[in-house]
Amino acid sequence: QVQLVESGGGLVQTGGSLRLSCAPSGRTLSRNAMGWFRQAPGKEREFVATISWSGINTSYANSVKGRFTISRDNAKNTVYLQMNSLKPEDTAVYYCSSRRSIAAATISTAYDYWGQGTQVTVSS
Repeated sequence: QVQLVESGGGLVQTGGSLRLSCAPSGRTLSRNAMGWFRQAPGKEREFVATISWSGINTSYANSVKGRFTISRDNAKNTVYLQMNSLKPEDTAVYYCSSRRSIAAATISTAYDYWGQGTQVTVSS
């Protein structure tokens, strides 16, 4: 069974940066697209960013566009989310996800595997 493990969360001040990492365990040869989602207390889980298997196609939520960058290193089987210019409204648990497709997707129901999440807190 595929498991995803996120890391890199923490506490930062407004305007700061964090880089999240996601590494799968189990089978790693599948050519899966990846995504990042986040969920703040009392709110629905929302799409953040996605990347195709090739890394050529990416998509971002409007709220993070220009500030966040998703990337992947397939040789390391790792996906990253570079978060710059962080705002308090970015505070959430961030989840890494994977789908059994090479194509990027922005809908949570399109994904098959999820990590446990990593907390990102941005203070004013």
